[in-house]
Amino acid sequence: MLHSSSLPAATGVPTPATVDLTVVVPAYNEEHRLPRTLDAICRYLRSSPGRHAGWELIVVDDGSTDATAAAVREAAAAEPRIRLVGSPSDPGLPASHARNRGKGHAVRLGVLASRGGRVLVTDADLATPIEEVALLHDRLDAGYAAAIGSRAQRGARVEVSQHPLRKLLGRVGNQVIRAVAVPGVRDTQCGFKLFDGDQARTVFGRSRVDGWGIDVEILRMFHEAKWPVAEVPVRWAHQAGSKVRALDYVGVLLEVVRLRVRGALRRMRPADRVVVLGYLLVSVWLFKGLWADLGGSYLADSGQDQNQWEWFFAVTAHDVFGLHDPFFTTLQNHPLGVNLMANTAMLGLSVPLAPVTALFGPAVTWALVLTGGLTATAAAWYWLLLKRFVRSRRAAALGGALCAFAPPMISHANAHPNFAVLFMMPLITDRLLRLCKARGQEARGQEGGGQEARGHDDGGGHDDGGGHDDGGGITRRRTVRDGVVLGLLLTYQIFLGEEALLLAAVGLLLFAVGYAAARPAVARALWRPLARGLAVAAGVSVLLLAYPLGRQFFGAQSYTGVLHGSTGNSPRALVEFAGRSLGGNPATADALALNRTEQNAFFGWPLLALTLVVVVWLWREPRVRGLAAAAFGTMLLSLGRTIPVPGTDITLPGPWRLLYDLPLFESVIESRMAMAAVPALGILLALACDRWDAQARPADSTGRPAAVDRALKAVGWAAVAAAILPIVPTPLATVGRPAVPAFVADGTWRASVPEGRTLVPVPVPDPGRTEALHWQITAGLGFPLPGGYFNGPYGPDRTGIYGPVPRSTSALLTEVSRTGRIPDIGPAQRRAAREDLRFWRAGAVVLAPQPGDQALRLTVQRLMGAPGRWIGGVWVWQVHGDTGARPKAA
Repeated sequence: MLHSSSLPAATGVPTPATVDLTVVVPAYNEEHRLPRTLDAICRYLRSSPGRHAGWELIVVDDGSTDATAAAVREAAAAEPRIRLVGSPSDPGLPASHARNRGKGHAVRLGVLASRGGRVLVTDADLATPIEEVALLHDRLDAGYAAAIGSRAQRGARVEVSQHPLRKLLGRVGNQVIRAVAVPGVRDTQCGFKLFDGDQARTVFGRSRVDGWGIDVEILRMFHEAKWPVAEVPVRWAHQAGSKVRALDYVGVLLEVVRLRVRGALRRMRPADRVVVLGYLLVSVWLFKGLWADLGGSYLADSGQDQNQWEWFFAVTAHDVFGLHDPFFTTLQNHPLGVNLMANTAMLGLSVPLAPVTALFGPAVTWALVLTGGLTATAAAWYWLLLKRFVRSRRAAALGGALCAFAPPMISHANAHPNFAVLFMMPLITDRLLRLCKARGQEARGQEGGGQEARGHDDGGGHDDGGGHDDGGGITRRRTVRDGVVLGLLLTYQIFLGEEALLLAAVGLLLFAVGYAAARPAVARALWRPLARGLAVAAGVSVLLLAYPLGRQFFGAQSYTGVLHGSTGNSPRALVEFAGRSLGGNPATADALALNRTEQNAFFGWPLLALTLVVVVWLWREPRVRGLAAAAFGTMLLSLGRTIPVPGTDITLPGPWRLLYDLPLFESVIESRMAMAAVPALGILLALACDRWDAQARPADSTGRPAAVDRALKAVGWAAVAAAILPIVPTPLATVGRPAVPAFVADGTWRASVPEGRTLVPVPVPDPGRTEALHWQITAGLGFPLPGGYFNGPYGPDRTGIYGPVPRSTSALLTEVSRTGRIPDIGPAQRRAAREDLRFWRAGAVVLAPQPGDQALRLTVQRLMGAPGRWIGGVWVWQVHGDTGARPKAA
């Protein structure tokens, strides 16, 4: 399969049996450097016949477009131990190899073509001198399977003449790669590595990465195979013309993430796949109305939010492919604009899904985010439950389902994916548990309890890469590594939803307080590594988020906080059923919530009663006490600053009054705190179900007759069914969305709205009227709009409000729409209208058919001083000149 140049018959040409070292050099457009590199390698190998009696040098031409292949053939004519592999000019080479495929592909070809007992991979620039291979040989002689050159180990001699940005990104990239993929290796990307030949050919034959991430993939496979790898300090000097770009570390990281995901999928058992498929089917069933008519259906309970979210997805794709500022736009609220980082644009999904939005439209992205987000959230909690809390897959599946499909989650799934797509929370929780694990195990041993079996301890479970303290060094390194990963997870969650992260932090803090009260010795032992890890995580997050958060809090159209007033849950909301659930009554739920997207509790009395029973039953377990503190503490906080006593006029002070005016908390709708109780309830329920299922396991036998155990399990599962069935959600209701007027849909607007001018809908868009956002999307974001639906500043204190700062004309038109009455229009109103049109840079004023449109048409006509024209199903007043003083004649 591999094509190589014919070797000339000459004395000293090695055979497979006599090759003790193969040197592999990947090359792409290296015609100028290769002759010096090949000469240096050959001179060194010839000068050390004792170490390198039989050797070969393989150059892999990775689709070069210059004379690289010719340079290799010229060198091979003088030294027959040089071989050329993969040259695009070679006849018979498969077409797939005749183009540049990347370093990983080239190195893989070279290693698989090698015959040596040991294989050295080195870059064509020879940044590490070939003489350094002697140090690597020493490590293989000592029993290591591989030895890799390192620029990060003490003793390395590095001559750096790199650009500062390249140097910074290289260091940060290496830190991240170490943290998420190759524990214990400080420098994965140095291109100077010596492998045992047989083991190298084994792992390279299984590798799949074609790019720079090949180093990480190979080292990861050595780590998983428990083949020891030595990291050796070497000399290294940056070479001008290097093919590695500063941002290639980002590509390596993406490849690493892909590898980890692929590995996780490969390790999934068939039962796990069935569970995840079940979550997906439930999600599709819930959103079947959307999928039945993508683009034509609208979630009935979403209010104006579906239009807003589709606009967020559309404008992000517009920014990505147009290379515009992703954190700010003037397409809404023109000319002041919208601070996208200070709004729920959900860049963590809208950016990677930008190609989907561009190809299929934001309505498809909207449906995909909601469906896939709930599925991923359930799957992530299922994974965490199995890893840290329970053995029973049935118990984990139930707990994961409750965490993703509980009533508050489904309520927000109508309109707020930032509160429904929470798959990062289990990953963040897992990393926090890793930070606590080693010291916590040690402290439990000091208490005399030893380490309890998984399913009955503190939730630590098994750990890949954890372990006991060996005097501090390994534990500290793992703490740093876990802190780096936690920082990356937190950074990504910021781009998914900041308020959800804040709510989760409160829940985790309450869990920690409850757990510490039960296990004070463990708490004292683990707070230091936890604090160190959190400090590292904070450092990573601050570094990565400094610019985006600076734009959010201090940039254009930033604000200081959104004041909502008192929005706490009624105590009845905790025990009632959600309106869109099997046991719910929409009228009852509507009376207890702000709206149908904010039914933030509604757990139902059976589930809360069962939770109380489980807490009492398992109270001896410290983690149960922590979970109880998190569940009931966040529910209590969700009641707000004052708690009404049902059936009376009495109100009690609520604990939220301690938090409501603190920074960040001032913007929180306090009833949402109940959402932080959902994972605690799911985990408690999974623990109980796992305990019931454990009765059938001999190792957990209680000595009771088997019939009694079966009866107890049946009663337990029946209680769970009785608690869960009433809160099972029903499919989310959809309605047909209004048709976009032909004036917008067929592009007629272009004749009336000059470039750089706005289309002014009547009434001006605000959080109660957003159909114009859908028009704008249909028009390909071809025109900006005044007003809109977003969070922005108001007044000298820059207090956050929903929608634009009202102007005279927008307020007047809103009032006419609300009342249907035509106001008196005089010179003052016309002058204000001219000023507002000038401010908005209006190109045309457009009135679409709607309730009360007769009053609106006459009002606009009097403001503009002329009747509008009926064009494409709308009334149009075209504004001319810079003053916006008059419309063109009808």
